[in-house]
Amino acid sequence: MTLNGGVCEVRPDRLIVLKSPRPAQGFFEAQEAQRALSQYARVTWHIHASDAAPAETIGLLMTIGDTDEADEVGKQRYTLDITPERITVTAPAAAGAFYAVMTLTQLLRQYGRALPALRIEDGPDFARRGVMLDISRDKVPTMKTLFELVDLLAELKVNEFQLYTEHTFAFRRHPRVWANASPMTGEEIMQLDAYCRARHIDLVPNQNCFGHMRRWLIHDAYRHLAECPNGCETAWGYFAEPFTLCPLDPGSIKLVEEIFEEVLPHYTSRFFNVGCDETVDLGNGRSKAEVEAKGVGRVYLEFLLQIYERVKRHGRTMQFWGDIIMAHPELVAELPKDVIAMEWGYEHDHPFAEHGATFAASGIPFYVCGGTSSWNSIGGRTENAIGNLLNAAESGKRHGAVGFLNTDWGDSGHLQPLPASYLPYAYGAGVSWCIQTNRDVDIARAVSLHVFGDPSGATGAFAYDLGNVYTHIPFRTHNGTAYGYAVTSDEETLRRRFKEAPADRRWLTRVKKELDRLEAIVPTLKMASPDAALIRREFAYALHLMRYGLARLERLGVAAKPATLDLKAVARERRRLVAEHHRVWLARNRPGGMEDSAANIRL
Repeated sequence: MTLNGGVCEVRPDRLIVLKSPRPAQGFFEAQEAQRALSQYARVTWHIHASDAAPAETIGLLMTIGDTDEADEVGKQRYTLDITPERITVTAPAAAGAFYAVMTLTQLLRQYGRALPALRIEDGPDFARRGVMLDISRDKVPTMKTLFELVDLLAELKVNEFQLYTEHTFAFRRHPRVWANASPMTGEEIMQLDAYCRARHIDLVPNQNCFGHMRRWLIHDAYRHLAECPNGCETAWGYFAEPFTLCPLDPGSIKLVEEIFEEVLPHYTSRFFNVGCDETVDLGNGRSKAEVEAKGVGRVYLEFLLQIYERVKRHGRTMQFWGDIIMAHPELVAELPKDVIAMEWGYEHDHPFAEHGATFAASGIPFYVCGGTSSWNSIGGRTENAIGNLLNAAESGKRHGAVGFLNTDWGDSGHLQPLPASYLPYAYGAGVSWCIQTNRDVDIARAVSLHVFGDPSGATGAFAYDLGNVYTHIPFRTHNGTAYGYAVTSDEETLRRRFKEAPADRRWLTRVKKELDRLEAIVPTLKMASPDAALIRREFAYALHLMRYGLARLERLGVAAKPATLDLKAVARERRRLVAEHHRVWLARNRPGGMEDSAANIRL
């Protein structure tokens, strides 16, 4: 970016002139510019697509090429020139023009009718920059919520979106698995796909089909396909219910084929994320002898390759979570060279560099997949999220990752409200677009203005601090916060998790004071976003839930000496909290899964 001095006054009597071999391909981008000019500069510039317009009438000239180049990064580049005379966008393809318009939108939001004269030459570090939202534990957003989220991600220049699915698609052959879950229908997927595509976002199907199959295998019609039909002991502790498909049962791959045949026709994407992560019970049941003979990694890989063949039959490129194969690095070289390994990890110090180097050395394309750190946290983990996402971006760029995916999981009932993820969405979008300029960005101020519609910076600062409440606790919790786990875990699990935590009560006092401070701020937050009142309510709910978790830690004597509390009062507080959980839930999400989620709030 070069600041040239001077100002471009946005006048009311100008045109948007679209110059392209095929003007129709840039019409949506021109409309988006028209909308932003109307909203933030209060002018209506009509769209024209010929050379007949006199130069003095042109307010925005959009020149879009018609490139067929294979370079995905090149297609997304653009130049934005703002002079006292006019605004000019130049891009080799419609995607680049769209991102130019998103940058122009952000400038208009900041400066209104008096834009600074400047020149921006821009393009992404990663060709594919995605966000994945969990819709299977247990929160399925309404279509309105999904459309609004796509609009936000599009402005952040995200170009890939995945909905993590286990059972929340309305399978016509398998209705029992999604009964009462308010699933996504095929028609809704097609609507969302078209909406994403117009905004240069690839809606990638994401369907787990090896591990994480509990929602299928608990039903009698599918239980016989499980590795451990009646549960088993695992490295994660005892599983009372089946979890993973038995790779040796021919019925398992047949079920996978049926799932693919029904799901994939609704998507236009050439990619498909088949999951296959965390098969922690593999070898503990029906495949025990095979695993003892061949090794668990080999048995896993053989079934993964069967899945790969089915994906290829549908003309898709297979993405799969890379955790299991990375535990057996000697097998990485046996992967087909046209799969994409999704290298994931959610702590700030995850070894993205080491794992990325392994995939790169074997010639296997890979994504780096960090996360929002909001799950199991209630209010977020800002410091960890920023460290994790930056680590992923830097390591991915260094080792040639082909994509970046920011995951937003819903472990333990998806209790965190959606706005708890906005700040990490934005930071992940920033460092995946350009690490150099976004590494140390004032993300709280940027999110306050561009996401919450608060130019004062207060809402962004609040979200940042809400996600850092956990830093006042003097011991580390992985993949969540102490108060988040305290809401959803049974007493035995809590004691085991925090058995080495200090018994000093002073940290409890510090956290309570921080919650008090944040609660006092919530009513003062002023946002221009249409859902401002709901966001304040969601933040208040998160604080209520965090305080409840903290009190539960104290009451159970975990990480502190036990406190004496009135159990009847605690039960009343839980009922009040669950009622608020329902009200907040239904404001953005479908009713299916709501009761399952509420059951995670322990007494």
